[in-house]
Amino acid sequence: MTSMRHGLLWLLKNTLNRWTTRLARAGTGPFSLVRHVGRKSGTAYETPIIVAEAEDGFIAELTYGENVSWYRNIVAAGGCELVVGGVPRQVIAIESYPSDAGRRAFGFPARLVLSLLRREEYRLLRTADAGGPTPQPETAP
Repeated sequence: MTSMRHGLLWLLKNTLNRWTTRLARAGTGPFSLVRHVGRKSGTAYETPIIVAEAEDGFIAELTYGENVSWYRNIVAAGGCELVVGGVPRQVIAIESYPSDAGRRAFGFPARLVLSLLRREEYRLLRTADAGGPTPQPETAP
């Protein structure tokens, strides 16, 4: 990894990701939260990402490729917890997803941006409750 890319990832992790993590925890905005465990450290992490709903789970676009920690961690573990709209979902499998179908899964204008940026790496995050009714966030009594 180049030092410029490393610097950009550090900046995102230590600035933008903190803000988007708060939005994802609250279930507001376009961000979802990947809860995963470090494959070497065993440390629990939360990483904000944007996903699109699909019949079998959720589609993730790998903006920074397959070598980012969150992705490598969930592949090594065979799954993770994905919090979408404040609702936790259990990811039970990670599968390659066709580029064209991946772009189509995202609504406008995200689909247009992904096309213009020529994004090609998509993954299906297959969830345990795929195909069933969408659960609602839990509320305190």
